Amino acid sequence: MNVIMLKDVDKVGDKYEVIKVKDGFGRNYLLPRGLAILANKSNMGRLNEMVRREEAQEQKRLDVYKAIVATLAGKTLTVGAKAGTSGRIFGSITELQVKKHLLDQFGVEIERKKIHLPEEAKDLGTYTLVLKLHPEVTHEMPMEVVQE
Repeated sequence: MNVIMLKDVDKVGDKYEVIKVKDGFGRNYLLPRGLAILANKSNMGRLNEMVRREEAQEQKRLDVYKAIVATLAGKTLTVGAKAGTSGRIFGSITELQVKKHLLDQFGVEIERKKIHLPEEAKDLGTYTLVLKLHPEVTHEMPMEVVQE
């Protein structure tokens, strides 16, 4: 049985790949779970359309990420935190706090999982914040932790 994979499945196939699988595996596992569709003429035509649509969406996402990087270029994120007299803050700065401050200061909303703090921000000072928005778009920006 030939199927078109709709999602990546380990040790089976990648998304939009046409593969040959055993009939039982296709009927009982891949098709009911929506992981694949039969590779007939109409579905092969849909495959080309799905690939084109996905490439267009990916290009739009890439353009949005590049616009975000252009907005943040040359700017410093300022995060306020409560700290003791020694300059050590109570707790640490998290990705969720960074996400909130990016939205408040620059009007940019970024998913929390795309924000990376290479070192724990536990003291007042300047840190480097890495935004891994896309495999092709990564941005480093300074983050200053100041006393509230």
